[in-house]
Amino acid sequence: MHKISLAPNKRIYFASDQHFGAPDPASSRAREHRFIAWLHKITPDCGALFLLGDLFDFWFEYDRVIPKGFVRVQGALAQIADQGIPLYFFTGNHDLWVRDYLSEELGFQVFSQPQYFEIGSKKFLIGHGDGLGPGDYGYKRMKKVFTFPLFQTAFKWLHPDLGVRFAQYLSLRNKLISGSDDLVFTGPENEWLVQYAWKKQAQFPVDYYLFGHRHLALDLPIDPKISGIPEARYLNTGDWITHNSYAVFDGTSLELCREKADAAV
Repeated sequence: MHKISLAPNKRIYFASDQHFGAPDPASSRAREHRFIAWLHKITPDCGALFLLGDLFDFWFEYDRVIPKGFVRVQGALAQIADQGIPLYFFTGNHDLWVRDYLSEELGFQVFSQPQYFEIGSKKFLIGHGDGLGPGDYGYKRMKKVFTFPLFQTAFKWLHPDLGVRFAQYLSLRNKLISGSDDLVFTGPENEWLVQYAWKKQAQFPVDYYLFGHRHLALDLPIDPKISGIPEARYLNTGDWITHNSYAVFDGTSLELCREKADAAV
């Protein structure tokens, strides 16, 4: 259990699924400007920042090379880190090949699996969300391949120009195949991350579950009969492609919010 002490008048912010780099440089740059404007706005009262995965639409760290671009958002995050604000990063399915660059250059604490946090009197289970819950066995098998060290070593032998271009093509193709059906909320009983939260709540109850990945901004109660915690909730932080959504915790309550779409640096 990770413990965070929140100073008076400070808040903790959570955001996910910015997918910088997709689908093209122009639209990604506009999204990057919106996100950086939000980072500047929250910095004065930010006690910690959680990025819940898929900050980049593709990320792979070679020994001496990282993907081109994203210098503005990296600079903004470096400024936050330089002010002593903790940054927590959960690898997503699009940036699961994060290694040590973000931790060494930007001071991120990087996690590849959901983690329990205690913030004040509240307990959280936080993660990206991919591969959790029932079903989706095809993706779970694919993730095992992608995270297998031998596969990563083999991919690293590709020239960065070829490797990054090929991976970006696969990322975009995956979005075109999946379409928009997966971005529709059809009730908590059909949300596999909610089902994951129900199962975990019966084993080790917490106050809040926070995930990304689904690209749906959701705030759902968890039946208190499962654990006896009357205000337990599941929140999905949505994305910065459609919703510009995020969550904020003030030490007492957790709220799902949206940033204005026309925000700019």
